[in-house]
Amino acid sequence: MPSLVPGEPLRVLLVSSDTELYQALGAALAATAGEHRYFWVSQAGLALTRGQGLAPHVILLDTALEAADALVAELVEGIPEATLLALVPEGPAGVASARDALLAGARAFLTVPVQTAGLNATLRQTLSRRAPVPSEDERAPAAGRVVIFCGPKGGTGRTTLAINTAVSLSRPNDKVVLVDADYAAPAVDVALNLRGQRDIRDLMPKLSQLDADLISGVLAAHSTGVKVLLAPPPDAGQPAPTLPQVQQVIAWLRRMFPWVLVDLGLPLNEAAYAFLDLADRVIVSVLPEMVGVRNARLMMAQFDQRGYPADKVWPLLNREGLGGGLARFNVEAALGRPVRFTVPNDQLLATETINSGVPMVIGHGRRPVARAYKILAAELSADREAAAVAAAAAVTAAPVAVANAARPLPLVARLRAFWGDGRRRRPFLATAGAIAVVVL
Repeated sequence: MPSLVPGEPLRVLLVSSDTELYQALGAALAATAGEHRYFWVSQAGLALTRGQGLAPHVILLDTALEAADALVAELVEGIPEATLLALVPEGPAGVASARDALLAGARAFLTVPVQTAGLNATLRQTLSRRAPVPSEDERAPAAGRVVIFCGPKGGTGRTTLAINTAVSLSRPNDKVVLVDADYAAPAVDVALNLRGQRDIRDLMPKLSQLDADLISGVLAAHSTGVKVLLAPPPDAGQPAPTLPQVQQVIAWLRRMFPWVLVDLGLPLNEAAYAFLDLADRVIVSVLPEMVGVRNARLMMAQFDQRGYPADKVWPLLNREGLGGGLARFNVEAALGRPVRFTVPNDQLLATETINSGVPMVIGHGRRPVARAYKILAAELSADREAAAVAAAAAVTAAPVAVANAARPLPLVARLRAFWGDGRRRRPFLATAGAIAVVVL
């Protein structure tokens, strides 16, 4: 089934603390929404920053949350390009919730439990009334490409992968920023000999004043041209940055750099998934041994459950040819999916370059392992170009809606359009109409 948004998957964000509602809506979307990405925020306080990072087409907000009408207003103002639909209970209480949500700026509402047919009709109607596609001059600068490097456990070569890929991608007109997001065991500072530099903690007191100059002053500069946002040292004795703080910083980095590479550590908590949800590509480093392969399979199963498309996650077999290790076809059989890329084993060189602070692709560019990193960078570049071509074609083909179509219907009209005029609901409609008349 094609996406309800021409040229790209429909992105839907649910804001609710109700796990059963999350699961029910996921099933309804799978049956009716075509190609889509489904995201969930369970804490109302994180909804705005998470939504701004995900850029959803549709926000489904559970009015059972505390101060739901204020949250509706906040999301409508903070993410104006999204269509916000309120989820309200059935009965007279739902009428009051719907009224408050619509007055706060919601485009429409759905009753809970949500019916698949009603969800489909509401999505199609509201998405068809989205604002016109902006002209080329009006569009914001393209966001940087976000690539996450992660692994199912420590010691998979994740940091070495991220560093050498970043250096291989860096060009004078194609800048790269590398983010050390392993707050439990950071290593980028040592591997690039950047010790003593400023780190992400220097941005935390100034989040409300962030701009490109302020962020540039905190980034460490490597001799290769790669800029680095370092993690605090493990002995800093301070808590790791929170999810909203990290999301604000990453949003700025995407505006400033064509490439944002992230060395993501464990555990895969909500903060880690904020990175992963925003990523264009997730490269999972897998070692050719059974424990690592088993854990990688479980990790990618979690990604599947979150609705990540197959082409977003790239399994990478690291240290291929390791003595006593599994062959590629055995790894693929255990993972249940093909390996996208391989890097040959050269652990002695990896250890030497980390100790010296000189990336392999700089000091040993002709070695097979260094050539593999350069090929990986070339594949990422080609993948970005293909995505840009597809996005440009989608924008060209997308219909331009009439400007007035983006205006929300009056409150009474929306209530009547939702509930209908059938006799079976006439008593309830009378109540809804009475409430609406009093408000207006």
